[in-house]
Amino acid sequence: MSQFFNAEGSTSWPQCCKFVAKIATVQPIRYILFDFDGTLADTIDLAVNIYNRIAPEYDRKPLTPEETKIIAGGRPQELLKQFGMSPQKLAVIMLRIKKEIHELMPDLLPFEGIPNAVRNIKGQGYRLAIITSNSRSNVNLFLKNNGMDQEFDFVYSGKSIFGKDKVFKRMFRKKNISSSEAIYIGDETRDIEACKHVGIPIISVTWGMNNREILSTLNPDQMAHSPQEIIGCVEKISAAHL
Repeated sequence: MSQFFNAEGSTSWPQCCKFVAKIATVQPIRYILFDFDGTLADTIDLAVNIYNRIAPEYDRKPLTPEETKIIAGGRPQELLKQFGMSPQKLAVIMLRIKKEIHELMPDLLPFEGIPNAVRNIKGQGYRLAIITSNSRSNVNLFLKNNGMDQEFDFVYSGKSIFGKDKVFKRMFRKKNISSSEAIYIGDETRDIEACKHVGIPIISVTWGMNNREILSTLNPDQMAHSPQEIIGCVEKISAAHL
């Protein structure tokens, strides 16, 4: 409290007012926002298998195991250059992959431990949502098939290959949510970059698209190496907001 007093011991009102204003703008965490592919749903290997099967149709070669490891340790912008693929072609291929995943959705499972972690977080009073580039119909079907459709308050589907921060901003406006009252949970480097742009704390999970080594270089707020660890990460970030 000494910072509020001047050398004569009287109150420094400008500093005091700034402190009070800062307290007034602090909001508790209310929303836990999840990525879908690679975070909740085990779609990574499935997507790679589909890509390898359809690659010749788009004048591409199937990925080797070594190339799959390179993708896990790389950033999208660098990988497109390395593999000689345009963002436009990637978008076309991803649309095809998503359509095929939809047909396989009845058999798609969450990562082991995800349902329990989701229910635990929901039970603590948070509002849960999914922010994804996947289709809303795919996500809702997955949630219903795996008994998690009552755990999430909404699913927001938005597309932007290298500008996920724009998806966040559109969602915040539409849902009247402040970035200061949300935490995002995702598995990619671009998730971290987007969250830093809009000021959302992020928990990076290491079982999805990108591995822990490349994720850690971007300094996410927390890292979870298993679904159970997400719970503790949420608690740590929430406590820092109080």
